[in-house]
Amino acid sequence: MLDDALHNFHETGTGNVPLMLAHGYGCDQTVWRAVVPQLAPHYRVVLFDHAGCGQAAADLYDRQRHASLRGYVDDLVALLDRLALGQVRFVGHSVSSMIGALAAIERPDLFAELVMIGPSACYIDKENYTGGFSRETVEDLLEMLDRNFADWATGFAPIATGNPDRPELASDFAQRLHRNDPEIASAFARATFFVDVRAALPQLRVPTLILQSQDDPIAPDAAVEFVHRTIAGSRLMQLQSHGHCPHLSHPEVVANAILSGLTTGAEGAAPSDESR
Repeated sequence: MLDDALHNFHETGTGNVPLMLAHGYGCDQTVWRAVVPQLAPHYRVVLFDHAGCGQAAADLYDRQRHASLRGYVDDLVALLDRLALGQVRFVGHSVSSMIGALAAIERPDLFAELVMIGPSACYIDKENYTGGFSRETVEDLLEMLDRNFADWATGFAPIATGNPDRPELASDFAQRLHRNDPEIASAFARATFFVDVRAALPQLRVPTLILQSQDDPIAPDAAVEFVHRTIAGSRLMQLQSHGHCPHLSHPEVVANAILSGLTTGAEGAAPSDESR
């Protein structure tokens, strides 16, 4: 059993092929708890917490280094180097899809495939590009976050999770957000919402599968389709799910999409068609 206390690393599963799951903003590795049991019979599932999140070591987080995604990319590369897992199948939700992409551009030897769930290369609308948010909207959102993080988290959770007929999803997500240090959450939100890695994506050569949920308010169709068009040879799978967090709202759909969508490595996988 490998160990990496810095990132609260854990592994499970009976497969031999490493499948790494990376959580998105404001969360930790526990967001995958309903997905892991379906993947574990087929893969060696590996989980970790980003710096400043979950149970990651407190001294891992550096306010200057993690002010941009560069710090998280460097962390991921260093973690994979330490663990020496070989080429991983990397599943990243939301901002972690871009963290994984940047790491794979820099070190393609560490990655066999990427799976991106609800990815966006740039959240802010630009000339001839739709990210889904105006800069003013993002600045207002971050001002609200800084003014009262607890209230902001309570209000943001139902927007991100969608599925208004299932309020327990928003409640669960809000509780996760509330566990964050407000200053770190603010810095990570800025690193996320002001990111623009559009110019880097054509350099990605690792096989990539993109999973898009319906009615995603954070990564709208136009932004996801841009990622798909820009990454050569990428595949886009539309999920039968709603909202930005399908691994929370529709874990079976996400697990089936991963099992059916990855082109290498699964051992004895026999997924259904629920993901399509």
